[in-house]
Amino acid sequence: MPSERLWIRNGRVVDPASGLDEPGDVLIEGDRIAAVGRGIRPEGAIVLEADGLVVAPGLVDIHVHLRDPGEAHKEDIASGTRAAAQGGVTSLVCMANTTPPADDPVVVDAIRWRAKATGVVRVYPAGAVTKGLAGKELSPIAGLAAAGVVALSDDGRSVADAGVLRRAMLYSRMFDLPILEHCEDPSLSAGGVMHEGEVSARLGLRGIPRSAEEVVVARDLILAEETEAHVHIQHVSSLGSVRLIRAAKARGVRVTAEVTPHHLTLTDESIEGFDPNFKMAPPLRTAEDVEALLEGLRDGTIDCIATDHAPHAPAEKLVPFDLAPFGVIGLETLLGVVLTRLVWQLGWPLGKVLSWLTDRPARILGLPGGTLRVGAPADVVLIDLDRQWRVDPDRFASKSKNTPFAGWTLRGKAVATIVDGRVVWMEEDVHDRWLPAGVGAA
Repeated sequence: MPSERLWIRNGRVVDPASGLDEPGDVLIEGDRIAAVGRGIRPEGAIVLEADGLVVAPGLVDIHVHLRDPGEAHKEDIASGTRAAAQGGVTSLVCMANTTPPADDPVVVDAIRWRAKATGVVRVYPAGAVTKGLAGKELSPIAGLAAAGVVALSDDGRSVADAGVLRRAMLYSRMFDLPILEHCEDPSLSAGGVMHEGEVSARLGLRGIPRSAEEVVVARDLILAEETEAHVHIQHVSSLGSVRLIRAAKARGVRVTAEVTPHHLTLTDESIEGFDPNFKMAPPLRTAEDVEALLEGLRDGTIDCIATDHAPHAPAEKLVPFDLAPFGVIGLETLLGVVLTRLVWQLGWPLGKVLSWLTDRPARILGLPGGTLRVGAPADVVLIDLDRQWRVDPDRFASKSKNTPFAGWTLRGKAVATIVDGRVVWMEEDVHDRWLPAGVGAA
């Protein structure tokens, strides 16, 4: 529903980037934010009545697997971006572990072209650190930068060779590209399917120790300190990783970090039902780890929340737990899980929580958006904070259904998503909130 002028009226405007949280309006002209505040009286604007809703910047998810090209039976750019829109996500960064991987500018160009042709939200590609994600030979980083990648990552695996990673860090500084690291030592995690501890012993499943993550985090922080490169630690899951990152930040290392909604919410005890939809890498860990992750968010050690949306075809998860692939989806549940956990259960301030989903991830990678400041891209989400809804994977836009939150009742939901000034998704009842141009403008 495009409009040259869209007046979002009478909402609770929350823009963490500018410290704004107050009743007011947002005016969109074309693809930009034109005005924010009270007393806006535009002429000839279509009105969207936002009474009772939060008006916030569109969410920014910097860790998404779209599986496109190569595994379109799991997800593609069209379905993945529709899922993002339904979750209130207006910008996402897609990982490079596609088939073929995004280790060549031609592949990056194809992803960007397809996103422009079929996507409904902004798609920013990450380029592979190494050719074929093999960890041995650097990808053509200069060419990937010229093709428009916003970061480098072999996500799905770590760059095992420290010498290769060190060279990648040195090159990454030249092009101001952060390296997004999946921290896992395969010699420690091989054969494991869940966190190593009391629960894994009781269930008879081979475990993955915290050290599988922590030794790689430690190595990467040492290299980042030496090279002065920006390293971003993906999906932090262990208390030891939080401590290492906190200490590195205190020393001035250029490190940022993310945590997923599932690692903030679930523990290894969730696996007692042997449901493969609770199998992910890194694995769910203990309540002690969850508390450390929450404290890491509170004190700034962890910078943002990202989904690690990892779709798998339904049949791939309909196997015994130890045989199922790692990974869960999260785009459509991101906002609901985070609001339910952090705002409604823990009582954290809404503005602070939304900052971890908007301006902070945008700043990490230097992306436009994440704010409602005048002149910013007109990427907006309307949120019904009180709406309670049941997670039903059959209603997802994603092709895959592998969520650990199926059947949960969540509180808080995106009800309309706007990208570039165009409404790309809305709940049925929001249609009643539209008024023709000029109505109520005086």
